[in-house]
Amino acid sequence: MPEKALDLSSPTSAVNGIGPAKYNALSDAGIHTINDLINHYPRKYLDRTNITQISKIKNKTQVNLVGKVEASGMVRGRNRQFFKALLTDKSGTVALTWFRGARYMKQAIKAGDYLAVSGKAEFYNGMQIVHPEYDRLNKEDDPLNSGIITPLYSITGELKKSRVDSRFLRKMFGSLFKNINQIPDFFGKDFCKNHNLISLDEALRQIHFPDNKKKLKKSINRLKYNEHFFFQLSMIAKRSIFKNLPSKSLKKTGIQTKLIFNKIDFELTKAQKKVLKEIKDDISQPFAMNRLLQGDVGSGKTIIAVLASAIAVSNDMQVAVMAPTEILAKQHYKSFKKLANHAKMSCALLIGGMPARERNKIRRGLEKNKINIIVGTHALFQKDINFSSLGFVVIDEQHRFGVNQRNALLQKGFNPHLLSMTATPIPRTLAITYHGDMDLSIIDELPKNRIPITTKKVKENRLEKIYSFMIEEVKAGRQCIIVYPLIEETEKSDLAAAVDMYDSLKKHIFKEINVGLIHGRLEKDLKDKIMSDFLKNKINIIISTTVIEVGIDVPNATVMLIEHAERFGLTQLHQLRGRVGRGSEKSYCILVQRNFSENSNKRLNIMESTSDGFLISDEDLKMRGPGEFFGIKQSGFFNFKIANIVLDGDLIIKARNAAEQIFDSDLNMLSLKNKIIYENLMEQYGKRLQGLTPAK
Repeated sequence: MPEKALDLSSPTSAVNGIGPAKYNALSDAGIHTINDLINHYPRKYLDRTNITQISKIKNKTQVNLVGKVEASGMVRGRNRQFFKALLTDKSGTVALTWFRGARYMKQAIKAGDYLAVSGKAEFYNGMQIVHPEYDRLNKEDDPLNSGIITPLYSITGELKKSRVDSRFLRKMFGSLFKNINQIPDFFGKDFCKNHNLISLDEALRQIHFPDNKKKLKKSINRLKYNEHFFFQLSMIAKRSIFKNLPSKSLKKTGIQTKLIFNKIDFELTKAQKKVLKEIKDDISQPFAMNRLLQGDVGSGKTIIAVLASAIAVSNDMQVAVMAPTEILAKQHYKSFKKLANHAKMSCALLIGGMPARERNKIRRGLEKNKINIIVGTHALFQKDINFSSLGFVVIDEQHRFGVNQRNALLQKGFNPHLLSMTATPIPRTLAITYHGDMDLSIIDELPKNRIPITTKKVKENRLEKIYSFMIEEVKAGRQCIIVYPLIEETEKSDLAAAVDMYDSLKKHIFKEINVGLIHGRLEKDLKDKIMSDFLKNKINIIISTTVIEVGIDVPNATVMLIEHAERFGLTQLHQLRGRVGRGSEKSYCILVQRNFSENSNKRLNIMESTSDGFLISDEDLKMRGPGEFFGIKQSGFFNFKIANIVLDGDLIIKARNAAEQIFDSDLNMLSLKNKIIYENLMEQYGKRLQGLTPAK
């Protein structure tokens, strides 16, 4: 061991070979200390098993190559110059071509360089790879000759300009690991043994210089576990903070709840009864509930929300129900109002753009406790809206609201109980990550009287027959919905657009039928009238954009035709399908596929084969990733370095369980053995955990 070992908290400038330029480049990349540096993991590895010999390259395949640049230079093409390098191994030669950044590549790659290359091989005047990824190697790094597993790092921006490449990092890490003591572990030896984890020191050394595949796998597993564990611990701690918020105990069931139970003409499913009990148990406690209710389309979440709201009213508390769109808010208002009237509870609707006189009447009713249940949109958390005794909040499709918006509503009462709902079934691993600070309830069965929806994908040449079938459905007294992905055509898109197709279908296909058009850009009053006419069957076929995705409950609608279905995500297709099949008649979902790819075929085949929303959500997560799962970018949320929310399901659950055990046994992380875990937790997630008692 050297006389003076480097400290992990030291700046990267303390490492031999890192001068001012490289230090600044590393800092720009978020790498400030030696600890940051050793946690800058390789993006991939080269070993004997994933390298293709050049002579064995097949056309239109992805390949990893290792070789020496025999010649390189600018080449004059028909319209412009490009850069070309010839890469050779013992078996043959392949051309590497760059059209973009050709002059930069001329400076970057020289004859005699050893390169690792990745890209798609294609035959054009010989085998070539256009714009491949590449990394410089030392000759001794070649896995085919040396037998070592060679790490390759992500090099972008200022790092590339400062010549901080994989070759430099490998050399620097080799020197660095000789000059640092054993890296301290925040998990004890017993913890690692019980959870089958290698030490942090071994994991970090092996991630950069793996002895073999088995040790590399264990290293990756340990480092992924770290990220999942601390993230889960942060969510559990955050949930604990919420659970410790004092709130009114809603113990009395009351006559209102009994009247609603007697009014409904169906029996709750086992799943609904289980969820209702979970909610009743929570709200009977003197601490605020924070529960997410997941349920597939048509599983009966709304009746659970109504019954829970009735319990709150029975305990002399007001209820606020917030939805992301006016269409959905009005739909909820209709459901709540019908049962609230029967149970002698006052119910009102508050949305944007209401006449001042009507709005002021509602505002005064809330302040004087004359309104028991208020249903609305963002209008509910406006500054001049105040409650007499807000004790229960229901937020539907809660991921469509920001954290500040949800808090703005919750702050209008004394820590009201919160029930969030979503009709987007969420895979368990994503739920305990994205919603890990909430208790989860799941309705995983549909009412017994639901008739399965027949789903078929079709080519556009079948549309004539489908239109004829829709006409027959309308003649039989039923209704249809046609969904398009865009409102109007643009030069950049070849999609059939709702506005244009409305004019065409109304004029040429559905001449004798009342056809309506609805989309997000319509004036509010016109949109309301169209939806009202569709609900009353004055409009037989409605043409829509995805504004119809949630909140449309028309039991008489039996056909959902989705144009350009390949352009939608699986979860969105499932939501759209759920707009039909809500009545007593057989229903159909028809997916029109106009552009074909392996990925789109796979998605639409899944839609044909299952109506299980949780299975569909699993596949959607795998295909689209977590950032797009909810239809919006969750920027900054999944900022894992090595962990993967899609692929690490078992590891996430193990990390969650371990984090729960530690937190439950040591609520505020006060014990000495948990102090280092606490310190790491606060270092990473401190801003999210204000209110957690600091360890002493």
